[in-house]
Amino acid sequence: MPSSCAHPPTLLESSYPDFEYSIHTIPRTHKDEVSAIFPGVSTDDMLVIPTCQKSAVDLVEWGDDAAKEKDKLLVQFQNLAKAVCEALIAEGHWADYIDPCSGLPMIHRQGNTVYGEVQALVTLLGYKTQNAGCCSVLLHPTWGSSVYPASFFAKAPVEVVARVITEQAALNKK
Repeated sequence: MPSSCAHPPTLLESSYPDFEYSIHTIPRTHKDEVSAIFPGVSTDDMLVIPTCQKSAVDLVEWGDDAAKEKDKLLVQFQNLAKAVCEALIAEGHWADYIDPCSGLPMIHRQGNTVYGEVQALVTLLGYKTQNAGCCSVLLHPTWGSSVYPASFFAKAPVEVVARVITEQAALNKK
């Protein structure tokens, strides 16, 4: 596991059985990118929380089934990420999540730098990719390309972030 990993990949088994998250300190190689995404916010104690959802179809494929699945997974991520960020903010912490469609932050919208979900998971967890036309497709070690990556960020203790994710997942079941 990379040295930035503060909480290893964990499945939210009871409430979101196909949803995995991990918690990382921002690696030195990511600090400039994250600073551009969140201008004016220090990255010194910031955490990145990459998530992966297992999809029912291979997301490399094009078509109605893949589009419907991506829409479903997007809504699931947004619902959970919004709830987690709101709970962390209510506890006095800074938090935000990335819109997987645009790559832009959803709460602190001062920046216009796009966050690369796929490259982040390569860097943070060592996941592999494959080329599909002009795009790099993430390969989850268990789910292959049937995976939907998305991330959020927080400035809170690792234990607090893990607790809030678990609590909000239970409250916001699929």
